[in-house]
Amino acid sequence: MAELKYISGFGNECASEDPRCPGSLPEGQNNPQICPYNLYAEQLSGSAFTCPRSTNKRSWLYRILPSVSHKPFESMDQGHVTNNWDEVDPDPNQLRWKPFEIPKASQKKVDFVSGLHTLCGAGDIRSNHGLAVHIFLCNSSMEDRCFYNSDGDFLIVPQKGKLLIYTEFGKMLVQPSEICVIQRGMRFSIDVFEETRGYILEVYGVHFELPDLGPIGANGLANPRDFLIPVAWYEDRQVLGGYTVINKYQGKLFAAKQDVSPFNVVAWHGNYTPYKYSLENFMVINAVAFDHADPSIFTVLTAKSVRPGVAIADFVIFPPRWGVADKTFRPPYYHKLSREGDPGDTHCGEECDRTLKL
Repeated sequence: MAELKYISGFGNECASEDPRCPGSLPEGQNNPQICPYNLYAEQLSGSAFTCPRSTNKRSWLYRILPSVSHKPFESMDQGHVTNNWDEVDPDPNQLRWKPFEIPKASQKKVDFVSGLHTLCGAGDIRSNHGLAVHIFLCNSSMEDRCFYNSDGDFLIVPQKGKLLIYTEFGKMLVQPSEICVIQRGMRFSIDVFEETRGYILEVYGVHFELPDLGPIGANGLANPRDFLIPVAWYEDRQVLGGYTVINKYQGKLFAAKQDVSPFNVVAWHGNYTPYKYSLENFMVINAVAFDHADPSIFTVLTAKSVRPGVAIADFVIFPPRWGVADKTFRPPYYHKLSREGDPGDTHCGEECDRTLKL
């Protein structure tokens, strides 16, 4: 496979067109009466039209056929995906989960969608506030199937195996020690090359952001330039047996058929895109005198709530680093939370998070 190209930057205004169709991106306006190559213009909104400019998310896509060129959606088997947090009684004890076993391809083929398992969640999916945590495991690629989430953003963390992710914006190769974010409404399909497993953090109603740095200053933690956005790539492919588009809407799965590949976007521009990030680029901040710093200094991405300083969810890593503080025993302190504590910081010390270490 040829090396994939990317655009760098977090939340930037970007533009891209497939080099096979030079000039496919309209100049001077978003929606001309006739687009180059007779393409169809679509706007993908990640926020309300009237959001402040600093928080407004949208991209324009120029595609061979409109994305609505499919038959009606029909309900499909939910598998192990749920948004009903009352199925299990609450338990205040510390909990962990064993690694999910990946079935052998010779026994049962499982792709990304059929291998989704919901672990836990909070909030209400219908009021667009909350989060869910899923595990994915698969041993085969999504053949003539794609998925998009109408409920929230997926932060995907591969733990085993590489993911070749086809999106409407282009292709991304994501492997262990990297993460990617597929934002709400973006269609994607995943090819795998071996048995594959990983985690998904889903947030409703908000998007992931870089955390504020405060006294750290202008640089450090995850730097914006290290986030990579795919460049435009399209396929103009008829699918005789029918292409299946799977949608997650209000926690339920639906499927629709169409005759062409959905990855027919020749050019696009905007600031609402999928992106990937290598965790090896994380600039660690740590204590050098005494005691342990709060684990919030290891935040890669945050999904903010309406309360300043309180997150719906934080994605935090504990990468290899020097620990040189004096008079501090190596294991971190235990951290006990009340109901008024930060809901995005619900661990009892760094060692508890080893379960989630990549």
